Amino acid sequence: MDATQLLAQASDVVAAADPAGLMPARQQMALSLGWHIILACFGVAFPAIIFVMHLRGIRKNDPVALNLAKRWGKVSAVLFAIGAVSGTVLSFEMGLLWPGLMGTFGDVLGLPFAFEGLAFFLEAIFLGIYLYGWGKMPPKLHLLMVLPMAITGVIGTYCVLAVNAWMNAPTGFDIVNGEVVNIEPWAVLFNQHAFLAFGHMWLAAYMVAGFSIASVYAVGMLKGRRDRHHRLGFMVPFAFATIAALAQPFAGHFLGHDLAERQPAKLAAFEFADETADGATPLTIGGIYIDGEVKWAIEIPYLSSVASLNSFTEPVPGLDQFPEEDEPPVNFAHYSFQAMVGIGFLLLGTVALFWFLRWRRRDLLKNKWFLRFTALSGLLAMTAMEAGWIATEVGRQPWIVYGVMRTPEAAADHSAGLWAVYGGSMLLYGGMTIAAIAILRSMARRWREGAADLPSPYGPKLLTADGPAEVRDCIDEKDGPGEKDGTAAPAADAKETAQ
Repeated sequence: MDATQLLAQASDVVAAADPAGLMPARQQMALSLGWHIILACFGVAFPAIIFVMHLRGIRKNDPVALNLAKRWGKVSAVLFAIGAVSGTVLSFEMGLLWPGLMGTFGDVLGLPFAFEGLAFFLEAIFLGIYLYGWGKMPPKLHLLMVLPMAITGVIGTYCVLAVNAWMNAPTGFDIVNGEVVNIEPWAVLFNQHAFLAFGHMWLAAYMVAGFSIASVYAVGMLKGRRDRHHRLGFMVPFAFATIAALAQPFAGHFLGHDLAERQPAKLAAFEFADETADGATPLTIGGIYIDGEVKWAIEIPYLSSVASLNSFTEPVPGLDQFPEEDEPPVNFAHYSFQAMVGIGFLLLGTVALFWFLRWRRRDLLKNKWFLRFTALSGLLAMTAMEAGWIATEVGRQPWIVYGVMRTPEAAADHSAGLWAVYGGSMLLYGGMTIAAIAILRSMARRWREGAADLPSPYGPKLLTADGPAEVRDCIDEKDGPGEKDGTAAPAADAKETAQ
């Protein structure tokens, strides 16, 4: 048998093992989820941050706080619009890329996805009311419009997390003679693992949004804009990020506490436990897993067992206990997990240092090195969150529904069309990223130039105190200022500018 025949046989084995659509499906989902999840973080956390800033403006009659809340609302609208596109793409991808999963378990997962769609539309409605309610609603009633935005953002994200939690800890159905029966959709929506997974992601969302918003104002202060607008714009989201960063290790510990029983192979990959130790398992930092052995790693005695099992004697189950076909990609899962934990503790140490020195009456906002670091903190938080998701999803492999359905069973058996979809998605997400950056930079530039309201490219011009007299004279006195054609009168516009 020559080399050509051997290669042909090897290709046949691979083709029999994995459907043709598996690789493009994985690449497509990695791109779509990795891109969309960042916007989802802002959908969860941004409304609460806006609410606190708006509430401060009303209670303290603070025009700077009101102005920040108003601007953040417009930024939130831009992010929401882009997230709507990527979220719609994801909804189609579930059936297109994973027909085996949705065809088998569609009835199980239908309820969480239905609630997520409903929450999305309600969030859009109240976001619109909030945006157009400035100067048109009583202040307290207008403020309350933010609360449904925050609640629906949380509900939608929880529903998606419930589906992911179900994939890691399936429940709410039985399989009889190869058929999925006795479906309990509410068990999927309210399983215990869903609450823990959501808590971990909820805090991650506040870290991403809080650090990202604060980083914008840190950059501004590095450029010499050290006014109250920038300090307040930094402090409020940074306070949210601080609380999330301090709470996140506890949430992560509770989420992973039963991993040894629920997904022991994933835990072994996270901890680089190549063999089951006689006693406590050491924490392994760095290294590489080659041929069933971890090499060139730094070990800290006991710490893996303490962190994972709350024990100084019980070992973490090793990879030697699992068949090779049931092991996840060990190196990928390990380094993703360690990146998440390492960056998380780096950000935790940063916020702890900031508030400790502030308590000692030292202001780090005057320190350029601190501002330079916080200017990168948003990207670091995003990286930690993405790494956490990679660890979760890659660590579950080779299962798409843990212990029930393997990932190749869920994939389509065609690839040509899926690779085309993947290429189109790369262009779509690249274009949306460029458009979002361009729009947000344009908004920021015009705000710095003193624009109170950004003009519409096709709407009527806003009236200002020095606007055209003939235009001002067109307003009928009896209709009240600005009521006839929908524009704001000079006095009203000046008031809104101050806000």
